[in-house]
Amino acid sequence: MARRALLTAVAVLAAGGGLTATLLTRGDSSQAADDAPAALVNTAKVTRQTLKDTDTADGELAYGTSTTAASRGAGTLTWLPESGQQISRGQTLYQVNNLPTTLLYGALPAYRRLAEDSEGQDVLQLEQNLKALGYDGFTVDDTYTSATAEAVEEWQEDRGLEETGVVELGQVVFAPAAVRVDSLQAQTADQVTPGQRLFSYTGTTKAVTVELEASDQRLAKKGATVTVTLPDDKTVTGKISEVSTLIVPAAGQDQEPETKVEVIIALSNQKAVAAYSLASVDVTFTAAERKNVLTVPVAALLALQEGGFGVEVAGGDGTTRYLPVKTGLFAAGRVEISGKGITEGLAVGVPK
Repeated sequence: MARRALLTAVAVLAAGGGLTATLLTRGDSSQAADDAPAALVNTAKVTRQTLKDTDTADGELAYGTSTTAASRGAGTLTWLPESGQQISRGQTLYQVNNLPTTLLYGALPAYRRLAEDSEGQDVLQLEQNLKALGYDGFTVDDTYTSATAEAVEEWQEDRGLEETGVVELGQVVFAPAAVRVDSLQAQTADQVTPGQRLFSYTGTTKAVTVELEASDQRLAKKGATVTVTLPDDKTVTGKISEVSTLIVPAAGQDQEPETKVEVIIALSNQKAVAAYSLASVDVTFTAAERKNVLTVPVAALLALQEGGFGVEVAGGDGTTRYLPVKTGLFAAGRVEISGKGITEGLAVGVPK
């Protein structure tokens, strides 16, 4: 029996989960309007499953992004840590003129001299660190009082600094947590000036860095869970902790700069990666997930003449009919569908 004129979507799952449909004509439009579709030849069943839009990218296992430690004053560099050395709160980062610069914890970098009547987040950070190091007699808040100054004098005495009660710029460096020295840019006995780079440092826990194409930005959702496959094929779970945009300079005169998305992934199991100081890994991102939904192969979708999509199913007399459907997530060559008459196990037509 001749087929009724119908537009068929030859569907291709495009990057980003979109659908590109090339519209073709199924059957001969010259046939009578009441001609019914012939019986299905090739079918696939509607399946209930969890559908995930995933993608895998290359990553680098290391210690995350690095930060540069620079001298705040002029003088002779009298001590530097070694590459790979870990430094925690209250310990010395480096010494100029035999005076220590101390690591303290805090998100806001040290940017000014702190003295009585100073107020702000940096004062709060300082007082939190003094308390954590065992100093007391002051209220932990964002105001630098005379009690704070007294605690600072005690700390300065313990550190071998002049007991002024004032924290001069360069006496402390704030970092979010303990640090690991990455590489040195200076050496002991160098004459240094303000702003001169001394060394770079990272965090002490290993992380994975991935550079994504700008078109894959949908994958980079802060807080999202990812799967990291190590060189020995073992997997560990990670969580996206940082997402930033990078501009990569052009490689040649005839090329333009590229926009990349840099993703930093924190790892939940540090023991699993302890054997690797540096390694190439695979990172599997999940951009979207739909649980317990009905799906069919993307190729089963038909673009109906009246608009929207449908699927072709068997009728009761050896012919077929068309059921309109609402589409959801596209992933892994399948598409989420719903609509009247769409049930698990239903056979739908697909191209050979």
